[in-house]
Parts: sequence; C-alpha cells; structure tokens
Amino acid sequence: MRFSFFIIVLLNAFLLVNCGSKKNTDISYLNSTEKNTAKPPQLNVFVPRKSSLTPVPIIIFVHGGNWNSGRKGTYDLLGRNFASKGVITVIPDYTLSPEASYDDMARQIVSVIQWTKKNISQYNGNPNSIYITGHSAGGHLGALAVMNPKYGIDSGTIAGIILNDAAGLDMKNYLEGNPPTEKDDYLATWTSNPEQWKDASPIYFLNKKTPPFLIYVGDKTYNSIKIANSRFVTALQPFQPDVTPIRLNKKHVPMVLQYFSPWSNRFDEIIAFMKLHNKKKP
Repeated sequence: MRFSFFIIVLLNAFLLVNCGSKKNTDISYLNSTEKNTAKPPQLNVFVPRKSSLTPVPIIIFVHGGNWNSGRKGTYDLLGRNFASKGVITVIPDYTLSPEASYDDMARQIVSVIQWTKKNISQYNGNPNSIYITGHSAGGHLGALAVMNPKYGIDSGTIAGIILNDAAGLDMKNYLEGNPPTEKDDYLATWTSNPEQWKDASPIYFLNKKTPPFLIYVGDKTYNSIKIANSRFVTALQPFQPDVTPIRLNKKHVPMVLQYFSPWSNRFDEIIAFMKLHNKKKP
C-alpha cells in the first residue's frame, strides 16, 4: 500500500513539472574552433511553459561526478522543477577526465556562460540575471569559470553563485596533503604541478567584485568537502560578511537528489536569493 502511494506521488510530481516546463535538447554551445573532441558536449535548456511579460532569470547547473563521470540527462527533473517555478535552467555536459583537465572543463563552462549570454533572450531569459550553480565537482567548475580572471568572465555580469556541497574549492590545500595519482584520474585532472593546483582553486580568486554567494553544505558529507567549504567561507567573509552556509542533515549525493522533488525548500530559498540580488543590480 505504501509503495503504491509512493508511486502515485512520483507520477503526480512528474506530471506537474512536465506540464510546467519545456525541454530543449542537445544544443551545441562550443564554437567551431573549440569542437576538437570526438563528441562535442551539448546542453539542455528548460523553459517555463507559462508565459511571462518580462524576461525571467536563468540558472546554469553544472553536474558533479568527481570530474570524471556524470551527464546532463541525469538532472532533467532538476531542470524541469526550476523551470516550472519560473527560472530558465541551462544544464550542460562537459568533457570529462582523463580526456580533459580541470582547465579544459572550466573553459567549456565559460563557453556555456557565453552561449547563455548571447542566446538566452530567445527563450525569454534575462541575460542580466544569470546565476551559476553546481553540485560537488560542478560547484567547483562553475565557481572557477567565473572567478579565475584568466577565463575572461566579467564577474559583474553574473548575478550570483550557488554552491551545493561543492568540492574542489581549495584543491591546492587538498592536493598538498593528498598528492594526485592515477586513482580517479586525478593526475590527468590536476597535473602534478602545485601552481596548477592553485590556479584550479576558486578560493584564491576571491575579491570585492566576486558575485554574491549562497552556500549549502551537508552535515554528513565528505570531510574534505567540509574542510574546503569552511576555508572558503572564512576567506569569503571579509568581502561578503553576511554569508552563512546553510547546513543540511544530508550526505553528499542526497544534497543534489533533493532537487528532484518539486516540493524541496531549496527552490524557495534560491528564488529568494535571486530576487534579493536582482534588486541590488543597477
């Protein structure tokens, strides 16, 4: 009986988000000179079905997977849930390790941001209201693409960054204590060069122009993630003293699975964060 009830709830949720959103599938975002991989990554765009008289905000979600696994299609429910609540959602694939390093991946996320700025108005999105989010490795890549100045993203054009149990925020500190090996393709991802580890770490690029942060951390997540987020928040607070991480009684994977439910409190929190910082934009 309970199992049948659970299935009915899931079906109702699925119908709810499908009726409230439209999925645009497998859109190329790399320019012709960047398409040097066997299968260039693409992105999906989830758009609210309910029309709006004014352009709506956009969230770019970067999936996790330890930099060597994961795919955009796993997160359709996340995209549909945000879209059904009036937020256009862009979910890209990116080339994974060992075929790509952190730098290659970050550059592809930069291309996603650039594509979004250029094209999102076609979907009634507001290119001046772009937020970046990601879970685990995706949080790292999204933050790094915006924050490392070598990638050329004007931080003033990003309305906010939302970290969901983000890994890799201080890879220099982590790899100094845990030098990369072939395990998990870490040598391919990070190289053996400590200067590259620093270049890969968002914590070293914080400044007064850094976009506002909303940060989630699981109380039951990996210790390395807890340490990195603690170090990151400490380094962030001189510039954003009001930032306090939202701690949830969850393990690492459930931190993203919660977005598969349309009733998660995270949607209200994130939309409130968007409204707050839209008001502050000139």
